[in-house]
Amino acid sequence: MQLVWRTAVRSVWTLGVAVCVLAAVAPARAQLATSDGQGLVQDYCVRCHNDRRLTGGLSLEGVQADDPTAHAEIWEKVLRKLQARSMPPVGSPRPDEVVYAQVIRALELAIDREADATPRPGRTASFHRLSRTEYQHAVRDLLDLEVDVGGWLPGDDAAYGFDNNGDVLSMSPVLLDAYLTAASRISRLAVGDMSAGADVASYRFSKSLLQENRIEGLPFGSRGGGAVRHYFPLNGEYVLKLDLAGPRTQSETIEIRLDGVKVGEVASNARPPFGGEAIGTQVRIQVEAGAHTLGVVFLKRMLAPEGRFPAYFPWANSAVFSTTFGAKTYLHLDGIEITGPFEPTGLGDTPSRRRIFSCRPGGDVQAEVCARSIFERLARRAYRRPATEDDLEVLLSFYRDGRAEGGSFDDGVRVALSRLLVDPDFLYRAELDPPGVTLPYRLSDLELASRLSFFLWSSLPDDELLSVAEEGRLSSPAELATQVRRMLADERATALVSDFAAQWLFLRNLRMVSPDQFQFPEWDDDLRAAMARETELFLDHQRRENRPVAELLIADYTFVNERLARHYGLDDIYGTQFRQVELSNPRRAGLLGHASILTVTSMPNRTSPVLRGKWLLENLLGMPPPAPPP
Repeated sequence: MQLVWRTAVRSVWTLGVAVCVLAAVAPARAQLATSDGQGLVQDYCVRCHNDRRLTGGLSLEGVQADDPTAHAEIWEKVLRKLQARSMPPVGSPRPDEVVYAQVIRALELAIDREADATPRPGRTASFHRLSRTEYQHAVRDLLDLEVDVGGWLPGDDAAYGFDNNGDVLSMSPVLLDAYLTAASRISRLAVGDMSAGADVASYRFSKSLLQENRIEGLPFGSRGGGAVRHYFPLNGEYVLKLDLAGPRTQSETIEIRLDGVKVGEVASNARPPFGGEAIGTQVRIQVEAGAHTLGVVFLKRMLAPEGRFPAYFPWANSAVFSTTFGAKTYLHLDGIEITGPFEPTGLGDTPSRRRIFSCRPGGDVQAEVCARSIFERLARRAYRRPATEDDLEVLLSFYRDGRAEGGSFDDGVRVALSRLLVDPDFLYRAELDPPGVTLPYRLSDLELASRLSFFLWSSLPDDELLSVAEEGRLSSPAELATQVRRMLADERATALVSDFAAQWLFLRNLRMVSPDQFQFPEWDDDLRAAMARETELFLDHQRRENRPVAELLIADYTFVNERLARHYGLDDIYGTQFRQVELSNPRRAGLLGHASILTVTSMPNRTSPVLRGKWLLENLLGMPPPAPPP
């Protein structure tokens, strides 16, 4: 149905047992098609929902059932309860199913007709600050820079289950200071700064992450270890410090790989029992500036099947043992520390520098012309509109100050870029009402482009979308459909899974769930990651292949690797790579059979029909249960 009010009815769904009415409308005057509307209200509803009892805070006295359009918002609530068959309550007189179906259909037609005649699009925040995730994606697409801003910006508050709700995305002085810090660090990484000193970055791995088999993305013939995505700011030497743990008498060969290419090999022991540093835990490597995947792996030794202890020590291979006692029965990697650069040799030809420096001045006379060209292009993407002269003059003034202080063209661009990254037109999506307008109005094409890109990509509009909007063609239904199909086919649309769907289905909660490991000793971080990945791949498959929406609930296939297949009892699935498999058990069909969904809707030591039922009503059916009694 079309009624836009439904985007904000989560708060009114909690009326509980408040709504109970049966009414139907005929196409001509929205009157009852089955029987007298007011009579149905009196027979089934007003005994509870009257001015005196006011059950659930709702009275239907004086609400005319013969014309639902006169009180469309109330009938919208009524319709929700009828669709769920929650009213009249069980045990009270109820009509038969035929009457239910007729009434629901008639109400839908009447309410949709009213919505078309008098649209009420609702309100969004006029100034919508970018969430931390949106900010990170915007930096990625604007500067072609892969960087995790989580170390500089705090997490965002959530409202109604989502962290991009404009009503709660406020800006405090402390947060503004964090944005200033982030902008300064990002501009230095993007442009490069030879005067910057060595920096330290640490990456830790969970104790319950078993490292007995090959990890996805790392080479065959290896086991355990880990991989991190790290941005190296300059060409130069970097020191890797490996935090190893395990049996102290055990020595193993460790490979260091950069983007899959072997760059080093060491033989190392674990930490000595009384402190000190293990032999071979520091490695020096030369790295070109830019984002690289750093992998640290152990060469696999077949001392026992799959690297495990023999069957008479099964407890030694469980997450309970490694998490509770902080130990594993084999050498493993607890963390990686990256320090550098030392003796940097250059800025490097990074993707971000190629994106930023679209021109190079031949001399001082051409420098400001080139700078203007750079900022005009970047500001158009960052502000989601053509840059004005005032916009450019602000950035050029910072460019002049930066160049005067640092002495180079790059220094000026870096300072101006840090200013752009904290500009309100970048940090906020502003939608201001036209002067004197009080009735609903259409968004401008540029505002529509911004809404569309931040919904589908959680990021900025690209050049094509901006060009279509600037030409005034995006509001055309045909062009809008074309752009939506193009954007859904783009890899950036994976944000629908990682951001929107992960919050909609509570997948983000999976990382905070810890089943009772003495009751479920097979639980570990490998299984947790596999559960989440299954659902992500399944949802992304729906997007890429444009599958019917019903498959979300009835699909007879899923995506598993060996670890998850073992949990599901599926045979002949080997390795860490995920692949699509057919399901013979109908209880595993669709999202409701996914281990991730079942885990986040359970207690640590048992299933919970209450939690699972509440999740189903709220997240899939859109009909939250009533609030508990006081």
